[in-house]
Amino acid sequence: MIPRTFLPVISELAQRIDDLLPQTQCTKCGFDGCTPYARAIAEGRADFNQCPPGGQEGVVRLAQLLGRPAKPLDISHGVERPRPRAVIDESVCIGCTLCAKACPVDAIVGAAKLMHTVLNDACTGCDLCVAPCPVDCIEMVPITGDATGWDAWTATQAAAAREQHARRNARLAAEQQAADERAALRVRQARMPWPPIPAAGGVDTGAAAAPNGAEITSGAGTGSATSDAQTTASSASQASRPPVAGDDGGVSIEALERARKQAIIQAALDRARARRAAGQPDASSARKPPGT
Repeated sequence: MIPRTFLPVISELAQRIDDLLPQTQCTKCGFDGCTPYARAIAEGRADFNQCPPGGQEGVVRLAQLLGRPAKPLDISHGVERPRPRAVIDESVCIGCTLCAKACPVDAIVGAAKLMHTVLNDACTGCDLCVAPCPVDCIEMVPITGDATGWDAWTATQAAAAREQHARRNARLAAEQQAADERAALRVRQARMPWPPIPAAGGVDTGAAAAPNGAEITSGAGTGSATSDAQTTASSASQASRPPVAGDDGGVSIEALERARKQAIIQAALDRARARRAAGQPDASSARKPPGT
């Protein structure tokens, strides 16, 4: 556990280390990007010679910052090489979008089931798009000749890659937040109390279902009006009450809407049966002119 008094110093050191990394976000160092790797170095959880894109020059720069002797690049994380660029064979690409999702700087564009292409100036040569491709249509092509490490990469390019990576992370966070909000809304809607069903003629008689399932009738009406209200409440609260969603929000809004319509229809049928049982004309008979 790092003492809290050391945290500001470590944060500042991590930022200075991050400024010396090439920002390719290739994860070859064993961490999920340059910033996490810089933090790990500052905290003593990683060595400073684990960045192949920075090459030996990058190791020397970090050693000078840390006041430690330089050491060879740890080739278990990869070898120093000319900087490559991803090239997609568009005649083979199936538009699966897996490469675009893997790119840490949004350098691959294209819609689902349509061919994808690489934004040459944005590609950092990280290789992360190669493995997910199910049709092996991506090739990493060297573009810097014999120049490797920082000789094949500039501080300006690193700064641009850092900015693009930050924009991507912000976009992904916003998309995740929106998805979480939609999911939460579906759960809330699925768990909302079932709305009361209006009585015949659209007049609310005050009938409702008590929590224990018993009907409660309010208002001045008695007789058939009370019977209709009780029938409506019973139909709404018992016969056609929708299921309650589980923790995973299993009941969809469409299912709730179908259940609501079914409840209205069932309540209307129950009211009609109650009128006929009481010797009263139903709505269709009441509208017929005498003698028909």
